Amino acid sequence: MVRVLIVHATAGAGHQKAAEAILHGLKNHTPYDVSLLDILDYSSPLFKSLYRKTYFLLISKFPQVWAFFFGLLDVPFLQPLVRWARRLYNALNVGKFHKLLIEGQYDCVISTHFMPTEIASALKRKGLIKSKLITVITDYDAHRIWISEGIDAYAVATDWTKNKVMSLGISEEKIHVTGIPTDEKFGKSVDVSDLKRKLGLQENVFTVLAATGSFGIGPIEDIIAGLNDAQTQIVVVCGHNEELFKRLEAKKNTLIKPLAYVDNMHELMAVSDVMVTKPGGLSISECLVSQLPMIFFSAIPGQETNNIKVLAEYGIGLKGFTVDEIIKHVQDLKSSRDQFLTTMKRIKDIARPNAVKDIIKLIG
Repeated sequence: MVRVLIVHATAGAGHQKAAEAILHGLKNHTPYDVSLLDILDYSSPLFKSLYRKTYFLLISKFPQVWAFFFGLLDVPFLQPLVRWARRLYNALNVGKFHKLLIEGQYDCVISTHFMPTEIASALKRKGLIKSKLITVITDYDAHRIWISEGIDAYAVATDWTKNKVMSLGISEEKIHVTGIPTDEKFGKSVDVSDLKRKLGLQENVFTVLAATGSFGIGPIEDIIAGLNDAQTQIVVVCGHNEELFKRLEAKKNTLIKPLAYVDNMHELMAVSDVMVTKPGGLSISECLVSQLPMIFFSAIPGQETNNIKVLAEYGIGLKGFTVDEIIKHVQDLKSSRDQFLTTMKRIKDIARPNAVKDIIKLIG
Protein backbone atom coordinates (compact mmCIF):
# COMPACT_ATOMS: atom_id res chain seq x y z
CA MET A 1 0.00 0.00 0.00
CA VAL A 2 1.44 3.37 -1.08
CA ARG A 3 0.90 6.03 1.60
CA VAL A 4 0.18 9.44 0.09
CA LEU A 5 -0.23 12.75 1.92
CA ILE A 6 -1.88 15.67 0.09
CA VAL A 7 -1.30 19.09 1.67
CA HIS A 8 -2.92 22.44 0.99
CA ALA A 9 -3.41 25.74 2.84
CA THR A 10 -6.71 27.57 3.21
CA ALA A 11 -5.36 31.03 2.39
CA GLY A 12 -7.54 30.81 -0.72
CA ALA A 13 -10.04 28.27 -1.98
CA GLY A 14 -8.00 27.24 -5.02
CA HIS A 15 -5.26 25.34 -3.20
CA GLN A 16 -7.83 23.34 -1.25
CA LYS A 17 -10.00 22.55 -4.28
CA ALA A 18 -6.98 21.30 -6.22
CA ALA A 19 -5.98 19.06 -3.31
CA GLU A 20 -9.51 17.70 -2.95
CA ALA A 21 -9.67 16.89 -6.67
CA ILE A 22 -6.50 14.79 -6.36
CA LEU A 23 -7.89 13.12 -3.23
CA HIS A 24 -11.07 12.09 -5.04
CA GLY A 25 -9.05 10.72 -7.94
CA LEU A 26 -6.78 8.69 -5.65
CA LYS A 27 -9.71 7.18 -3.77
CA ASN A 28 -10.64 5.36 -6.97
CA HIS A 29 -7.25 3.62 -6.93
CA THR A 30 -6.92 0.82 -4.36
CA PRO A 31 -3.07 0.78 -4.09
CA TYR A 32 -3.15 4.11 -2.25
CA ASP A 33 -3.69 4.97 1.40
CA VAL A 34 -4.32 8.69 1.06
CA SER A 35 -4.70 11.50 3.61
CA LEU A 36 -5.58 15.16 3.08
CA LEU A 37 -4.71 17.98 5.44
CA ASP A 38 -4.54 21.75 5.75
CA ILE A 39 -1.04 22.75 6.83
CA LEU A 40 -2.50 25.64 8.84
CA ASP A 41 -4.16 23.09 11.14
CA TYR A 42 -0.61 22.27 12.25
CA SER A 43 0.08 25.81 13.38
CA SER A 44 -1.20 27.78 16.36
CA PRO A 45 -4.82 29.02 16.23
CA LEU A 46 -3.52 32.59 16.26
CA PHE A 47 -1.18 32.02 13.31
CA LYS A 48 -3.91 30.27 11.32
CA SER A 49 -6.33 33.15 11.89
CA LEU A 50 -3.78 35.86 11.13
CA TYR A 51 -2.49 34.11 8.01
CA ARG A 52 -5.89 34.09 6.34
CA LYS A 53 -7.01 37.50 7.65
CA THR A 54 -3.77 39.19 6.61
CA TYR A 55 -4.01 37.74 3.10
CA PHE A 56 -7.62 38.93 2.75
CA LEU A 57 -6.79 42.38 4.12
CA LEU A 58 -3.92 42.87 1.70
CA ILE A 59 -5.69 41.69 -1.46
CA SER A 60 -8.93 43.53 -0.69
CA LYS A 61 -7.74 46.79 0.90
CA PHE A 62 -4.05 47.14 0.07
CA PRO A 63 -3.48 45.29 -3.23
CA GLN A 64 -0.43 47.37 -4.16
CA VAL A 65 1.24 46.43 -0.88
CA TRP A 66 0.57 42.78 -1.74
CA ALA A 67 1.97 43.34 -5.24
CA PHE A 68 5.14 44.90 -3.79
CA PHE A 69 5.90 41.93 -1.54
CA PHE A 70 4.89 39.43 -4.25
CA GLY A 71 7.41 41.02 -6.59
CA LEU A 72 10.06 41.41 -3.91
CA LEU A 73 9.99 37.68 -3.10
CA ASP A 74 10.58 36.93 -6.78
CA VAL A 75 13.74 39.02 -7.16
CA PRO A 76 16.58 36.63 -8.19
CA PHE A 77 19.47 38.06 -6.15
CA LEU A 78 17.35 38.10 -2.97
CA GLN A 79 16.62 34.36 -3.10
CA PRO A 80 19.28 33.24 -0.57
CA LEU A 81 17.81 35.66 1.99
CA VAL A 82 14.23 34.73 1.06
CA ARG A 83 14.95 31.00 1.44
CA TRP A 84 16.61 31.55 4.82
CA ALA A 85 13.71 33.72 6.05
CA ARG A 86 11.10 31.22 4.84
CA ARG A 87 12.94 28.33 6.51
CA LEU A 88 12.99 30.19 9.83
CA TYR A 89 9.39 31.43 9.47
CA ASN A 90 8.00 27.98 8.68
CA ALA A 91 10.02 26.26 11.38
CA LEU A 92 8.72 28.67 14.02
CA ASN A 93 5.07 28.65 12.95
CA VAL A 94 4.28 25.15 11.66
CA GLY A 95 6.65 22.95 13.64
CA LYS A 96 3.91 20.37 14.17
CA PHE A 97 3.83 19.76 10.41
CA HIS A 98 7.59 19.08 10.41
CA LYS A 99 7.00 16.48 13.12
CA LEU A 100 4.11 14.90 11.20
CA LEU A 101 6.24 14.39 8.09
CA ILE A 102 9.15 12.92 10.02
CA GLU A 103 7.00 10.54 12.05
CA GLY A 104 4.70 9.67 9.13
CA GLN A 105 7.44 8.85 6.59
CA TYR A 106 4.92 8.93 3.73
CA ASP A 107 5.80 7.35 0.42
CA CYS A 108 4.67 10.47 -1.41
CA VAL A 109 3.79 14.04 -0.40
CA ILE A 110 1.77 16.13 -2.86
CA SER A 111 1.66 19.88 -2.19
CA THR A 112 -0.78 22.33 -3.76
CA HIS A 113 0.66 25.25 -1.79
CA PHE A 114 4.19 26.60 -1.59
CA MET A 115 4.48 26.38 2.22
CA PRO A 116 4.42 22.56 2.50
CA THR A 117 6.65 22.41 -0.58
CA GLU A 118 9.37 24.38 1.22
CA ILE A 119 9.06 22.39 4.45
CA ALA A 120 9.05 18.93 2.88
CA SER A 121 12.00 19.73 0.61
CA ALA A 122 14.03 21.08 3.54
CA LEU A 123 13.43 17.89 5.54
CA LYS A 124 14.33 15.75 2.55
CA ARG A 125 17.60 17.62 1.98
CA LYS A 126 18.51 16.90 5.61
CA GLY A 127 17.72 13.20 5.16
CA LEU A 128 14.88 13.32 7.70
CA ILE A 129 12.30 12.05 5.19
CA LYS A 130 12.59 10.00 2.00
CA SER A 131 9.17 10.76 0.52
CA LYS A 132 8.70 11.41 -3.16
CA LEU A 133 7.75 15.09 -3.37
CA ILE A 134 5.32 16.41 -5.98
CA THR A 135 4.47 20.10 -6.21
CA VAL A 136 1.30 21.11 -8.06
CA ILE A 137 1.60 24.75 -9.10
CA THR A 138 -1.94 26.13 -9.01
CA ASP A 139 -1.34 29.24 -11.11
CA TYR A 140 -0.51 29.65 -14.77
CA ASP A 141 2.63 31.62 -14.06
CA ALA A 142 5.30 30.29 -11.68
CA HIS A 143 6.67 32.43 -8.85
CA ARG A 144 10.05 31.51 -7.37
CA ILE A 145 8.35 30.81 -4.05
CA TRP A 146 7.12 27.51 -5.54
CA ILE A 147 10.66 26.34 -6.36
CA SER A 148 12.62 24.24 -3.86
CA GLU A 149 15.62 21.98 -4.17
CA GLY A 150 14.65 18.38 -3.51
CA ILE A 151 11.27 18.36 -5.27
CA ASP A 152 10.98 15.27 -7.47
CA ALA A 153 8.24 16.45 -9.83
CA TYR A 154 6.41 19.64 -10.68
CA ALA A 155 2.91 19.46 -12.17
CA VAL A 156 2.18 22.62 -14.16
CA ALA A 157 -0.68 24.13 -16.13
CA THR A 158 0.71 24.75 -19.62
CA ASP A 159 3.78 24.56 -21.81
CA TRP A 160 4.31 28.26 -21.05
CA THR A 161 4.39 27.43 -17.34
CA LYS A 162 6.83 24.60 -17.97
CA ASN A 163 9.21 26.94 -19.79
CA LYS A 164 8.97 29.43 -16.94
CA VAL A 165 9.82 26.77 -14.34
CA MET A 166 12.77 25.66 -16.48
CA SER A 167 13.98 29.28 -16.56
CA LEU A 168 14.03 29.16 -12.75
CA GLY A 169 16.60 26.37 -12.81
CA ILE A 170 14.51 23.18 -12.75
CA SER A 171 15.49 20.43 -15.18
CA GLU A 172 12.99 19.59 -17.90
CA GLU A 173 12.54 15.96 -16.84
CA LYS A 174 11.11 17.07 -13.50
CA ILE A 175 8.39 19.25 -15.06
CA HIS A 176 5.14 17.70 -16.28
CA VAL A 177 2.40 19.58 -18.12
CA THR A 178 -0.63 18.01 -16.47
CA GLY A 179 -2.91 20.99 -16.14
CA ILE A 180 -4.26 22.23 -12.81
CA PRO A 181 -6.41 19.51 -11.19
CA THR A 182 -10.17 20.02 -11.17
CA ASP A 183 -12.98 17.85 -9.86
CA GLU A 184 -14.16 15.28 -12.41
CA LYS A 185 -17.65 16.85 -12.26
CA PHE A 186 -16.36 19.72 -14.41
CA GLY A 187 -16.40 18.83 -18.05
CA LYS A 188 -19.00 16.08 -17.82
CA SER A 189 -21.58 16.34 -20.60
CA VAL A 190 -25.06 17.30 -19.41
CA ASP A 191 -28.49 18.05 -20.85
CA VAL A 192 -28.39 21.84 -20.62
CA SER A 193 -32.15 22.29 -21.03
CA ASP A 194 -32.96 19.89 -18.20
CA LEU A 195 -30.30 21.42 -15.98
CA LYS A 196 -31.55 24.97 -16.62
CA ARG A 197 -35.05 23.92 -15.60
CA LYS A 198 -33.68 22.31 -12.46
CA LEU A 199 -31.81 25.50 -11.57
CA GLY A 200 -34.78 27.75 -12.28
CA LEU A 201 -33.22 29.44 -15.31
CA GLN A 202 -34.79 30.40 -18.62
CA GLU A 203 -33.76 28.05 -21.41
CA ASN A 204 -33.24 30.25 -24.47
CA VAL A 205 -31.65 33.28 -22.86
CA PHE A 206 -27.92 34.14 -22.97
CA THR A 207 -26.60 33.22 -19.52
CA VAL A 208 -23.80 35.06 -17.72
CA LEU A 209 -22.23 33.48 -14.64
CA ALA A 210 -20.63 36.09 -12.38
CA ALA A 211 -18.49 34.95 -9.46
CA THR A 212 -16.76 37.09 -6.88
CA GLY A 213 -14.37 34.43 -5.61
CA SER A 214 -14.52 32.98 -2.10
CA PHE A 215 -13.86 36.42 -0.56
CA GLY A 216 -16.70 38.13 -2.42
CA ILE A 217 -14.62 40.83 -4.10
CA GLY A 218 -15.46 42.87 -7.20
CA PRO A 219 -17.81 45.46 -8.82
CA ILE A 220 -20.54 42.89 -9.37
CA GLU A 221 -23.52 45.22 -8.88
CA ASP A 222 -22.25 47.69 -11.48
CA ILE A 223 -21.68 44.86 -13.95
CA ILE A 224 -25.20 43.52 -13.35
CA ALA A 225 -26.72 46.97 -13.86
CA GLY A 226 -24.94 47.28 -17.22
CA LEU A 227 -26.04 43.84 -18.43
CA ASN A 228 -29.60 43.98 -17.17
CA ASP A 229 -31.75 43.52 -20.27
CA ALA A 230 -34.42 41.11 -21.45
CA GLN A 231 -31.93 39.06 -23.51
CA THR A 232 -29.51 38.28 -20.67
CA GLN A 233 -29.90 36.36 -17.44
CA ILE A 234 -27.22 36.59 -14.78
CA VAL A 235 -26.32 34.03 -12.13
CA VAL A 236 -24.31 35.67 -9.36
CA VAL A 237 -22.25 33.61 -6.92
CA CYS A 238 -21.62 35.93 -3.98
CA GLY A 239 -19.23 33.72 -2.01
CA HIS A 240 -18.92 34.89 1.58
CA ASN A 241 -20.25 38.36 0.73
CA GLU A 242 -23.56 38.07 2.58
CA GLU A 243 -24.41 41.75 2.16
CA LEU A 244 -24.15 41.50 -1.63
CA PHE A 245 -26.39 38.42 -1.61
CA LYS A 246 -29.02 40.18 0.51
CA ARG A 247 -29.05 43.28 -1.70
CA LEU A 248 -29.47 41.28 -4.90
CA GLU A 249 -32.07 39.01 -3.35
CA ALA A 250 -34.12 42.03 -2.30
CA LYS A 251 -34.37 43.30 -5.88
CA LYS A 252 -36.55 40.32 -6.97
CA ASN A 253 -35.42 40.46 -10.60
CA THR A 254 -36.39 37.28 -12.47
CA LEU A 255 -33.32 37.54 -14.75
CA ILE A 256 -30.89 37.91 -11.86
CA LYS A 257 -30.31 34.83 -9.71
CA PRO A 258 -28.12 35.54 -6.65
CA LEU A 259 -26.54 32.61 -4.85
CA ALA A 260 -24.43 32.49 -1.72
CA TYR A 261 -21.53 30.04 -1.34
CA VAL A 262 -22.34 27.10 -3.66
CA ASP A 263 -21.26 23.49 -4.10
CA ASN A 264 -22.63 23.04 -7.64
CA MET A 265 -20.34 25.37 -9.58
CA HIS A 266 -19.93 22.61 -12.19
CA GLU A 267 -23.67 22.80 -12.94
CA LEU A 268 -23.65 26.59 -13.09
CA MET A 269 -20.74 26.54 -15.54
CA ALA A 270 -22.43 23.89 -17.67
CA VAL A 271 -25.51 26.06 -18.27
CA SER A 272 -23.66 29.36 -18.80
CA ASP A 273 -22.45 30.99 -22.01
CA VAL A 274 -19.74 33.14 -20.43
CA MET A 275 -18.25 33.62 -16.97
CA VAL A 276 -17.24 36.95 -15.45
CA THR A 277 -14.75 36.00 -12.77
CA LYS A 278 -11.60 36.75 -10.87
CA PRO A 279 -8.64 35.05 -12.61
CA GLY A 280 -7.65 32.55 -9.96
CA GLY A 281 -5.85 29.45 -11.22
CA LEU A 282 -8.60 27.01 -10.20
CA SER A 283 -11.45 29.16 -11.53
CA ILE A 284 -9.66 29.40 -14.87
CA SER A 285 -9.04 25.65 -15.02
CA GLU A 286 -12.66 24.84 -14.16
CA CYS A 287 -13.79 27.17 -16.96
CA LEU A 288 -11.40 25.59 -19.43
CA VAL A 289 -12.55 22.06 -18.64
CA SER A 290 -16.18 23.23 -18.79
CA GLN A 291 -15.45 24.94 -22.14
CA LEU A 292 -16.69 28.27 -20.83
CA PRO A 293 -15.37 31.62 -22.15
CA MET A 294 -14.00 33.94 -19.46
CA ILE A 295 -13.97 37.67 -18.82
CA PHE A 296 -11.75 38.74 -15.94
CA PHE A 297 -12.13 41.51 -13.39
CA SER A 298 -10.57 42.66 -10.10
CA ALA A 299 -7.39 40.64 -10.60
CA ILE A 300 -5.13 40.44 -7.55
CA PRO A 301 -1.81 42.08 -8.51
CA GLY A 302 0.80 39.38 -8.85
CA GLN A 303 -0.51 35.87 -9.28
CA GLU A 304 -3.84 36.77 -10.90
CA THR A 305 -2.55 39.50 -13.21
CA ASN A 306 0.15 37.05 -14.27
CA ASN A 307 -2.50 34.39 -14.95
CA ILE A 308 -4.16 36.82 -17.35
CA LYS A 309 -0.85 37.46 -19.15
CA VAL A 310 -0.19 33.74 -19.63
CA LEU A 311 -3.69 33.03 -20.96
CA ALA A 312 -3.35 35.96 -23.34
CA GLU A 313 -0.45 34.06 -24.94
CA TYR A 314 -3.04 31.45 -25.92
CA GLY A 315 -5.67 33.98 -26.99
CA ILE A 316 -7.92 33.07 -24.07
CA GLY A 317 -9.65 35.29 -21.54
CA LEU A 318 -10.75 38.89 -21.91
CA LYS A 319 -9.82 41.40 -19.25
CA GLY A 320 -11.88 44.41 -18.27
CA PHE A 321 -10.24 47.22 -16.36
CA THR A 322 -13.56 49.07 -16.23
CA VAL A 323 -17.16 47.97 -15.89
CA ASP A 324 -17.90 49.35 -19.37
CA GLU A 325 -15.17 47.17 -20.88
CA ILE A 326 -16.54 44.07 -19.17
CA ILE A 327 -20.05 44.80 -20.42
CA LYS A 328 -18.76 45.33 -23.97
CA HIS A 329 -16.88 42.00 -23.90
CA VAL A 330 -20.05 40.18 -22.83
CA GLN A 331 -22.12 41.86 -25.52
CA ASP A 332 -19.50 41.07 -28.18
CA LEU A 333 -19.54 37.36 -27.28
CA LYS A 334 -23.34 37.37 -27.27
CA SER A 335 -23.66 39.07 -30.66
CA SER A 336 -20.74 37.53 -32.60
CA ARG A 337 -21.04 33.81 -33.28
CA ASP A 338 -17.64 33.76 -34.99
CA GLN A 339 -15.90 35.27 -31.97
CA PHE A 340 -17.67 32.85 -29.66
CA LEU A 341 -16.67 29.79 -31.73
CA THR A 342 -13.06 30.99 -32.05
CA THR A 343 -12.89 31.36 -28.28
CA MET A 344 -14.30 27.86 -27.78
CA LYS A 345 -11.68 26.35 -30.11
CA ARG A 346 -8.84 28.02 -28.22
CA ILE A 347 -10.26 26.76 -24.93
CA LYS A 348 -10.37 23.18 -26.21
CA ASP A 349 -6.74 23.43 -27.28
CA ILE A 350 -5.50 24.33 -23.79
CA ALA A 351 -8.01 22.54 -21.51
CA ARG A 352 -6.65 19.50 -19.65
CA PRO A 353 -9.59 17.53 -18.24
CA ASN A 354 -7.31 14.60 -17.28
CA ALA A 355 -5.06 16.62 -14.96
CA VAL A 356 -5.88 14.49 -11.89
CA LYS A 357 -5.10 11.23 -13.68
CA ASP A 358 -1.84 12.62 -15.04
CA ILE A 359 -0.76 13.80 -11.56
CA ILE A 360 -1.56 10.38 -10.08
CA LYS A 361 0.77 8.81 -12.68
CA LEU A 362 3.62 10.88 -11.22
CA ILE A 363 3.37 9.02 -7.89
CA GLY A 364 4.88 5.93 -9.49
